Amino acid sequence: MREIYLDNAATTKTEPEVVEIMNKVMLEDFGNPSSKHKKGVEAEKYVRNAAEIISGIMKTSAKEIVFTSGATESNNMAIFGTVQKRKRYGDHIITSAIEHASVREPFLELEKQGYRVTFVETDNNGVINMDALKAALDDKTILVSIMHVNNETGVIQPLEDIGSTVKSFNKDIIFHVDAVQSFGKLPVRPKKYQADLLSVSAHKFHGPKGAGFLYIKDGTGIEPFIYGGGQQNKMRSGTENTPGIAGLGKASEIAYSDETQMKIQHLSDIRTDFIKSLESIEGVRVNSTASDIFAPHVVSATFKGLRSEVLLHSLEEEGIYISSGSACSSNRPGLSFALSALGLNKTEVESTVRFSFSKYTTEDELKVCIEVLKEKVPFLRQFIRR
Repeated sequence: MREIYLDNAATTKTEPEVVEIMNKVMLEDFGNPSSKHKKGVEAEKYVRNAAEIISGIMKTSAKEIVFTSGATESNNMAIFGTVQKRKRYGDHIITSAIEHASVREPFLELEKQGYRVTFVETDNNGVINMDALKAALDDKTILVSIMHVNNETGVIQPLEDIGSTVKSFNKDIIFHVDAVQSFGKLPVRPKKYQADLLSVSAHKFHGPKGAGFLYIKDGTGIEPFIYGGGQQNKMRSGTENTPGIAGLGKASEIAYSDETQMKIQHLSDIRTDFIKSLESIEGVRVNSTASDIFAPHVVSATFKGLRSEVLLHSLEEEGIYISSGSACSSNRPGLSFALSALGLNKTEVESTVRFSFSKYTTEDELKVCIEVLKEKVPFLRQFIRR
């Protein structure tokens, strides 16, 4: 059966060149990067090279890159590491109402520990309310954490404005950016955002699962929460995942090649056509418009009267894979904060699916998806309880 994979915001197919370099590291250059002999030196080169590739892309320094197991660890490290280091300066932390669970849950845990938490609301597109952010800042604020691109709707936050607002109020407030859904698709420049910390995960842009990094601006003090041999400048002890780091470096290099960026730009065009076709289906509301405030790889749509899981499995029968929400939240079901922020009620949220693309997504695949939807949606609606 033909397969059409449209769940790339959850994970992506690994690049063949990434698999190749990871195999080489595991089978040939398998030394411990901390070892002083030749095998260790060879392994350490992969770690250093990946940091140089990433820092070159983001216009930062290689020493500002700390490798992790992925987005959840990077976000937790940024949030808990910041409050632990700066707790004597204040007890107030700020995030948005539409953050990923790996940010929202740490904030809720810190709230239980006595920290004052502000969840800043967004407008009807999911863009953070700047007036509300300004009003939330106070002399005890120590951390602001805002995502770059929302994983459910694809809305892009105005990070330069946010960073400027935060730092103008108090330059010592730590500004953290979750760039998991933007790195590899959009330009990511921590210095332009005045970001102190920035999180990325490899498997969102054709790299391996279990590898990511946290950018830590030079001079930004955060407490590590993994102690041991003092690897990575004592910020994350433990033997580095050398194959994963090598794969992350190669995936980053490919993601920002001219060829890949041209393909991603092409996504904007086919996404626009896909949205128009979705809107031609009766009872469909597109939540991620064709506007430039949305990333090119995510489309959220509500199918009136259909439960998202029913539509998902119906498409699966045809070899088309989509999502009924964030894959990372599937173990903790509940009302989507991102979709609720768009004004959707409970029933509408439960009728919303996400289509997400990669550079491998073709115009023909999206046309097939639309054809199947036009056939399936009216058929499924026949079975709605009246």
